[in-house]
Amino acid sequence: MKFSIVITTYNRLNLLQRAIDSALNQTLKCEVVVVDDCSSDDTQTYVKSLGNSVVYHRNEVNQGHAATVNAGVAKASGDWIKFLDDDDYLAANCLQEMAKAIALCPDAVICSCVAAQVDGNEVEISRTPKLGSGQAFYIPQADIHYGMLLELLPFGTPVQVACRRDAFLETGGWDSTLDANCDDIDSWIRIVQFGHAIFLNQCLAYRTIWPGAYNQKFSLTQRLATNILMKEKIYALVDEQYHSKIPLLQDIKNYLKLHWLLVALKQRNMKNFLLMIDRSVLSPVAWRLLLSAFLSRRFPERNSHIRKFVLIDS
Repeated sequence: MKFSIVITTYNRLNLLQRAIDSALNQTLKCEVVVVDDCSSDDTQTYVKSLGNSVVYHRNEVNQGHAATVNAGVAKASGDWIKFLDDDDYLAANCLQEMAKAIALCPDAVICSCVAAQVDGNEVEISRTPKLGSGQAFYIPQADIHYGMLLELLPFGTPVQVACRRDAFLETGGWDSTLDANCDDIDSWIRIVQFGHAIFLNQCLAYRTIWPGAYNQKFSLTQRLATNILMKEKIYALVDEQYHSKIPLLQDIKNYLKLHWLLVALKQRNMKNFLLMIDRSVLSPVAWRLLLSAFLSRRFPERNSHIRKFVLIDS
């Protein structure tokens, strides 16, 4: 099993150096691919100074986040791809722990882990939810979209995720029409059609929360619309055995509207609040889904659905 860490970057040399260091310092030997989306700073000079320790590719013109990820995977030679944005970084044992779990589930096509959200000074703000109380879980392919729909499977952002390269290529890669607005989630939805999933309850990744993050350029209304699009895609792929157990698609849409309305209120963003508010606030089912989502994040060990997933000894 060979890993390639694909680091995408654009005009963030000060952050990129940290991401590259975290890749080069992995306890498991790997390939490090840096894909530069035509930066105008000193990124090219710096990465080239690293010599053969990294594979460097520079886009001839700025192509955006999704196309840059695709270019990196095309350059990679590993059979597993570990994604990494330039403003994030990895624990030194990230690949080693993932490889141990994957070895116990060779039919897996995607592997994720807990991530810590940190500020610009690397001070931890929060952590993504665990999946139950065990150390690692294997999720059969037939259960994955059901788990994603009900937000029981927190695959998360690129820094958390690795996938099998052949499955990535089979899907056609990331969708540039989304470009940093759920382009990663859209990819996970398609990749898991080709095999099983693994989730590690270990904090092996660090995501920086700061105003310059790519997703900050989108309004709350844009993020809501894309969030609904992702749920529609997942809904269509839920295995038939779960059709009688899932909420109506409209109820899920109403729940998402409630979620983003609360985000707007928390941010005191009244413009977006007024744009999004509608009859969804009157839906008791939507409120129940909102409460259920909150409790599953707050108390993941109490989630009875986790019993569908299989604990593995990693």
